[in-house]
Amino acid sequence: MSAAVEDWRPHARPMTEADLDAVTSIEQRAYGYPWSRGIFIDCLRVPYVCELLEQAGSAVGYAIMSISADEAHLLNLCLDPRLQGRGLGARLLDHMTELARDRRVAVIYLEVRPSNAAALALYRRAGFSRIGVRKAYYRAGPAREDALVLARTL
Repeated sequence: MSAAVEDWRPHARPMTEADLDAVTSIEQRAYGYPWSRGIFIDCLRVPYVCELLEQAGSAVGYAIMSISADEAHLLNLCLDPRLQGRGLGARLLDHMTELARDRRVAVIYLEVRPSNAAALALYRRAGFSRIGVRKAYYRAGPAREDALVLARTL
């Protein structure tokens, strides 16, 4: 297999502070209320599990997960909006799930906007189920939007 084909395939690796320009750029394009660079720096320093998804040498997405005892919380999983709908989210979610399994996690939790149909479909296909609602969790202009709480047992 040629190096050019290998470079085209998306692959995940640990995120570093050197990646934060690309990460914050994706975050700002993807969300109306993006995380700040400082939040990402804090996530790297905690340390949370911070992974970058690259394709052809460029950042195309990232994910951040906290792990405590046998539970994980997927805090952020984001793809460049220009590349959504190509299976990259599923690839990144599978990668994060494998990292959780490697750390003997029993269950992964996450929150998602009810209005984010694509993310809901991704999580359902991956085996996540709704276990609750967090009222007025997300900023949504002058109002707030609930979050659906999802979980997947590993």
